Amino acid sequence: MALAGYTVMVGIPVISTAWVELLGFTEVQVGRIAGADLGGFSLGAVLMAPLVARVNRRLLVLGAAVVVIAGNALCTVMTSYEETLWLRAIAGAGSGAFTAIAVATLAGTAKPARAFNLLLFAFAFSQGGELWLLPQLTMNQIYLFFIGTYVVGLLLLPWLPPRPVEKRLQLETYIDDDGQPLHNAIEIPRSVPWLVLAAVLFTYLNIGAYWTYIELASVASEADPDWVGQMLVYTSVFSVIGCACATLISNRFGLARPLLVTLVAQAIIVAMLANGINNINVMVSMFAFNFCWIFVDVYQSATIANVDHTGKFAALMPGAQGLGQIIGPNMAASLLAANTGYGSVFIMCAIASLIAFAIYLFMYVRLRRAIPALADAS
Repeated sequence: MALAGYTVMVGIPVISTAWVELLGFTEVQVGRIAGADLGGFSLGAVLMAPLVARVNRRLLVLGAAVVVIAGNALCTVMTSYEETLWLRAIAGAGSGAFTAIAVATLAGTAKPARAFNLLLFAFAFSQGGELWLLPQLTMNQIYLFFIGTYVVGLLLLPWLPPRPVEKRLQLETYIDDDGQPLHNAIEIPRSVPWLVLAAVLFTYLNIGAYWTYIELASVASEADPDWVGQMLVYTSVFSVIGCACATLISNRFGLARPLLVTLVAQAIIVAMLANGINNINVMVSMFAFNFCWIFVDVYQSATIANVDHTGKFAALMPGAQGLGQIIGPNMAASLLAANTGYGSVFIMCAIASLIAFAIYLFMYVRLRRAIPALADAS
């Protein structure tokens, strides 16, 4: 179900190109539409956060799926810019609600960190398959593909737990005073998940702008468009390696320190395209970007899962992702409208990644003093 919820987010590079080539929208309009879709995604997730622990989740999922299916179906017959803008926002809201419930349910499992790792492992394969398939479809077939993913997701509805398990934010830890492990519950400061969500927002501001415009930026450069299209598929599958490496590294060094390094690396990866794009640097950037994207998602999801099993903050994660992805493409579109070029877009992406780094660094330093077990949790 979570994979179905993320289908549009995954396919944004290809969908953006399709909107330009098949519907005739401008690059600026594409940024607005992508921002509306992903902004609706954020809104839907935020609306679900207070409901996910109180209302039957199966009913919420069913309602969200109906909104998504209706929005995509209407997109097949209403194709003007204004109509598409509003319909993508509506479909995005349903998608965000659907995804928020799935993510919140994963966070409430017995081993949430492992559950998110499995999700992201599957996500890497689905991303590669989607980026291979969508360029071969017409615009209406793309919308029908989205509808189909939600229909399949609804088939899993009987296995969705209707209610969460826990009600409080707490950290389970072991304290070894007398040579014996003791099982204690420590209250987690509420600022911790909010700081994570703020960092997620800036991380996805970077991801949203990069992922929306990387293919279009390559078309306007020295790079071969066919080569770039192939790299979108290959680099997505390569992120499977990132998922495996992230798990191994977090088991040894915890979540926070590898995440800090990854965010700096991601800033360098996107900034390297600011002076121009060619076949070599776009290949390096896309491989490294996908590798780091999975790293960041594993660590951020596991951090939320470590401190919250109620589902409230986990449900807000897609909201933070979607909000970042509405701000990112719209900021990029504004930069392009001001004729500053794609170089300025990639610089903006790098700055967003460094802001996320600063937030995590602040949180890590505070937790090292207050709750070391949480600061270095894996």
